[in-house]
Order: sequence, then structure tokens, then C-alpha cells
Amino acid sequence: MADDWRNGGFGLYVHWPFCEAKCPYCDFNSHVSINIDQKQWLDAYLSELKRSATETPERVLNTIFFGGGTPSLMAPETVAAVIDAARSLWRPANDMEITLEANPGSVEAGRFAGYRDAGVNRISMGIQAMNDEDLRRLGRIHSVAEARAAFDIARSCFDRVSFDLIYARQYQTLEDWRAELTEALSMAIDHLSLYQLTIEAGTAFGDRYSVGKLRGLPEDDSAADMYLATQEICEAHGMPAYEVSNHAVPGAESRHNLIYWRYGDYVGIGPGAHGRITVDGQRIATETHLAPTAWLKATARGNGEKLRTPLTAEEQANEYLMMCLRLTKGLDIDRYCRLAGRSLPQTKLDYLQEIGMITQQENRLAATADGRAVLNAVIRELLE
Repeated sequence: MADDWRNGGFGLYVHWPFCEAKCPYCDFNSHVSINIDQKQWLDAYLSELKRSATETPERVLNTIFFGGGTPSLMAPETVAAVIDAARSLWRPANDMEITLEANPGSVEAGRFAGYRDAGVNRISMGIQAMNDEDLRRLGRIHSVAEARAAFDIARSCFDRVSFDLIYARQYQTLEDWRAELTEALSMAIDHLSLYQLTIEAGTAFGDRYSVGKLRGLPEDDSAADMYLATQEICEAHGMPAYEVSNHAVPGAESRHNLIYWRYGDYVGIGPGAHGRITVDGQRIATETHLAPTAWLKATARGNGEKLRTPLTAEEQANEYLMMCLRLTKGLDIDRYCRLAGRSLPQTKLDYLQEIGMITQQENRLAATADGRAVLNAVIRELLE
């Protein structure tokens, strides 16, 4: 179990907490700030990288992911310095994937060449909708024309460009989504992330929904039909689902996200970042201070973490199951048994297979297409 993380690899997540505006559906740790001291933030990141590297020596670093927030508001020089430090502190994989999330505004697009020169080799762009009315409802501050222009610039700078769309939006019909997804696939390179709109407590949408003011949301059956149509259309365009919400041409999957889903180790730095690291044979869950100012103060004292929790064998097995069942290929049954110290409940497996929710082939357990549509219920059944 001490080396279990090797089954998933090792990555670095860097959280940039700032956005130009807060989207009403977003429950990520993001903040709007006019004045940002890039040097102060870089110093804090470098301090955290050095601290983390001392605990995870002699690792091969497979991926770096700049998430947010809106990391395309980071100065390219800041990004370059973080990448250079990570390369010096860990041994970089020969094919290391370095992803940066970007919004398709003109300011961010103007920085793409700088990010490429800094070492970024993959862009993940938050387009979210392909019509201006829905972008306005989602609180996005770019237009479709700006998104297309930014996407073209990204394609000219990077071989790998993914973008996100949200479906099951207000007043969206199944026919609307089919047409929009087909349009998106016509411009996609090799990867799409397609998320169903969820209403989270504590967001502006959540507040409106709780008082009955968020109108036009599709019924559950309609949202389910959109999910099934997504699988069908993407499959037909050669971009099948490899994870519940992610579609790629085979070989173009997000390697960083695969570290999460395959239950590898990853260092998480920045406000509110989570991590999973194995130290002296013990897998540990880490969590940093959420507020940007609190995180900066903590890093100045030498440690940006707020909490670290040793994970029991049962907790590791459950996390592995919850993450890896999201993948179309599913999980390794022997690996689960090694983590848990026991087998999966055979009566539950038989029941779920009988009703068409899972498959068991050789040593793999995977959710079927129908099972992935109700994956939370399948996981609950196996964990109870």
C-alpha cells in the first residue's frame, strides 16, 4: 500500500483564486480583486513548492495543472517561474503535461503565446455556452465571437486545446443542446468537458433557486435525455466519454485529471487547494487555507496548509472506488481489495450487474452507460 499511488502517477495542482467577475453558478474558491501583487503570490507559491518537495522526494512529476479562479489572469512570468521551480524540485516526465485554465476574453488570449513560452502545453478554456443570451444568464463576461477568436488564438499556440460547455441550462431544450453540441464538435480539436448545470448552495444561483426565482430549468427527465444525447453525439464524432463529463479522441485524455481518477498522488498549493500525498508509506489528505489573505499569511509563516488527515485503509479504498468508477474503463478489483483488505460485497455486485448498472470483465469493474448516468446511486449501493 505504501506505493499504491504509483498506479495513478504524481501531479501538481496550483490554484489561482482570482477572477474578473464571479459567475452565479460557481462554487469554486474564486474572488474578484482589483490589485494583485504577482510577486507576493509567486513568492508564496515557490515557498509551498519547496516545502512540498521535501516530503515527496525522488518523484517523477507527470503533470502540472493551473486551475482557478482564472489562471489566465496570471502573468506569464509568474507561470514560468512556477514551472521552472517544479521542474527543478522534482524530476519532470519526458512528456510532462502542463495545463492552464483560461477564460476566452481578449486580455487572456493576448497572453497565450507567453504561456506557451513559459512551458504550458495544454489549454483548458471555459467557453460554457455557444450563444450570447445563455452566456449572459450564466454571468459570463465574454461573447461567442470573443470565445471563437480566443479559441483560434489558442489553436495557433498549442497543439492541445480543450474547452468546457454547460448544458441543462435555463430554457434550454434537447434540440437546442443537440445543435449546440454538434457546433462545438465542429470546432473541437481532441477534448471536450461537458457538465450538467448543478445548483450549488451558497452560490447566487443557489440563493435564487431557494426562493423560486431561478426559472426555466429543465425537468430531471429532460436533463437525463441531454446527458444521453451527449454520449451518443460525441461517440458518433469520434470523441467518446472516457469519464462521466469528459470526452476525448483516444490518446488525448487529460493526463492530470486521470491522476485524480486513478487515485494517484498530487500536491495541491494555493488557497483552498486539496492534495493527496503519500509520506513515509501513509497516504494523507491535505487542505490549505481557503481565504487568499489567510493563505498568504500562513505561507509567510512557512506552511499554507490548514489541515492534513491520515487516511485509513477503508477511506483510501472508498476514495479509489468513487474516483475510478467515474472512468469508462472502471477500476482494478485487485487494487481495491489490497487497499480495503477485503473484497467488494458480492451480493451488491450481482444485483447491480443483473439490473445493467455495472460490468465485471477479468479484473475490471466498470459502470455501464446506464450506470454512469446514475453513478452516485451505483456508488452508494456499493459503499453501504
